[in-house]
Amino acid sequence: MRDVIALIMAGGKGERLYPLTQDRSKPSVPYGGIYRIIDVTLSNCINSNIYKIMVLPQYKAQSLVEHLEAGWNIFSYALGHYLKIVHPQMRTGDQWYQGTADSVRQNLYLIERESSEYVLILSGDHVYKMDYSHLKAYHQEKDADITVPVIEIPVSEGHRFGILEVDHDYRISGFQEKPLAPTAIPGDPDHALASMGIYMFKTRVLVDLLKSSDKDDFGMHIIPEALKRYSLFAFPYKKENCIEDFVYTITEDGSRIRILEPCVQDSSYWRDVGDLDAYWNANMDLTGVEPMFNLYGAKWPLRTFQAQHPPVKTVFKNKSAHRTGVALDSIVSHGTIISGGVVKNSVLSYNVMVRSWSEVRESVILSDVEIGRHCRVMKAIIDKKNIIPPNTEIGYDPEEDRKRFTVTPRGIVVVAKGTFT
Repeated sequence: MRDVIALIMAGGKGERLYPLTQDRSKPSVPYGGIYRIIDVTLSNCINSNIYKIMVLPQYKAQSLVEHLEAGWNIFSYALGHYLKIVHPQMRTGDQWYQGTADSVRQNLYLIERESSEYVLILSGDHVYKMDYSHLKAYHQEKDADITVPVIEIPVSEGHRFGILEVDHDYRISGFQEKPLAPTAIPGDPDHALASMGIYMFKTRVLVDLLKSSDKDDFGMHIIPEALKRYSLFAFPYKKENCIEDFVYTITEDGSRIRILEPCVQDSSYWRDVGDLDAYWNANMDLTGVEPMFNLYGAKWPLRTFQAQHPPVKTVFKNKSAHRTGVALDSIVSHGTIISGGVVKNSVLSYNVMVRSWSEVRESVILSDVEIGRHCRVMKAIIDKKNIIPPNTEIGYDPEEDRKRFTVTPRGIVVVAKGTFT
């Protein structure tokens, strides 16, 4: 993978994730307790042996930059490895990045001076596991100019995605942006192929396309234009991408054994964390005995900056007073104290306090939050630096919740940073 440069798009405003993006960019939103969303894409790069990475931020980028500097300063320039944070420099005009394609166009000089054969365009706000070496091998096998990974979705969901039309060899013949009547997969009328927002280019093709067009977006503009001049193929993620990793399983006698699984369960998992409901879903997918997305793989680890906090603590075992500190089917991060409360099917970030006789269910609690005594929290996202007063109920009365907080179409209650101080 030495001849591949990865460019990670991290400049979107993240308006559909507001208020979580009130003071941070979408890729830097916390995820899974200790991670940021961008850590997933960066970990895919490292695990795929890609060590030439450029991150292109724009809006509210300070927390993202600080996170990358603190947790991803692992590259050796002496070996030709790097992670570059490339802010808008207005080298081609007086405008900020106008879209995904424009952000790359403004930095083509960085790509051209590297002389790498391939460029991999990635998003910093998707959750999935992909070995990009599989994508490159497929790209070379097809002798493609551009390869677009796709995931199978029900035709009924096609209006939410960019849909690719392909022939039986997965050669791309057309592109539809959020169509009302999506084109189905050949031979499978119930499913369509949705673009995952990932693009592998031959470098010379990318340079030619961006220099000959002033359009701003890859999905909406560059890919449809490229169909007229170049060879494009779809990479079937579910069928082709498979990651080998160690997993744990429970035998009939109840013992726990570690085995090497040639194709782990979540190899075809993909989530676009584009709005608050999707963000809540992506976090809930981490909980449970057999999570849909597993953070505990040994051969495909997720890296991040680990904040320094003491271990998790649970206290009080007083059945007579119904005061028990316990967490069930949940992820609980360092510095958290569950002090006589109950946490179920939830994700707790650093330094969370759950006080006595409180219950937290199916919720995402970010760092430095205190849940007061006798509180009930259900199907909520609580941003950092909130001290929830005793006897507060969140997620049980939609009408009252809408008066105070953001409530999503699915009914998830979102408490903005610093609402309760």
